[in-house]
Amino acid sequence: MRLQLALDVSNIDEAVDFYTKLFATEPYKRKPGYANFAIADPPLKLVLFENPNGGGTINHLGVETETAEQVAGAEARLEESGLDTTGVNDTVCCYAGKVETWVTGPDEERWEWYVKTSDADDFGTEETAPFKSEAVGVPAGDGACCS
Repeated sequence: MRLQLALDVSNIDEAVDFYTKLFATEPYKRKPGYANFAIADPPLKLVLFENPNGGGTINHLGVETETAEQVAGAEARLEESGLDTTGVNDTVCCYAGKVETWVTGPDEERWEWYVKTSDADDFGTEETAPFKSEAVGVPAGDGACCS
């Protein structure tokens, strides 16, 4: 497992340049308004969403697992502890097929517990989206997913 940090950035090119230098790692995936780093040391999934009006903020946090069973186990544990979740869903989000569940913290911070199952050409759709915003240039309700 590794932690995920998803940030809104005001300029995707500047942010990619900075984080490439900071972690000595090129992006694993790059799409318009989006970059995804799989950093080995420290173990971190860093995701950047271009959002000119909201740069410098946390978009969401997450835990990337190795299996769908780990996602289901986390979902069961979260529900047993009394936390409201979205349930386990197969989705396309952030240019990837995923099995995921979401929970919102006490200050409205969003946490995604997920495993990536495939790469996708599309960012995601409203039907698969537990959360929406105007990041990545996709207005809320127009097909944004985890952004």
